[in-house]
Amino acid sequence: MAFFTWSRAIAAGASDDPLDVAGNSWKYRYLPYDAIVEIIHRATLVSCLVSVTSGSDEIVQESPVSAGGTAGVITGRLNVEPITFKAKAGDLITIRYRNTNAGANTVDGSIELTRSG
Repeated sequence: MAFFTWSRAIAAGASDDPLDVAGNSWKYRYLPYDAIVEIIHRATLVSCLVSVTSGSDEIVQESPVSAGGTAGVITGRLNVEPITFKAKAGDLITIRYRNTNAGANTVDGSIELTRSG
């Protein structure tokens, strides 16, 4: 089982993928095994959008991220509905946030892989 958390400040009008950071990409972005993927996240302000892909599959079409909370505090299952899906070994997982706000927005989240099959 692999687990990764992030707290990312996104500038006004900018986009970000917390799994693909220059010089510090998550080593499980390309799944090493078939897995059930669970993503939990929330933004500090409204107007943050997210899209999630796994390989060639679009898991989440650009949609609003739940807002509220404190920057740097990772949310849990009791506060936010997780995004859960099955993915195949070799799939590239991307989580793309887009800030449509006039100011910076912070997104806190986590991803967990559970081996399946």
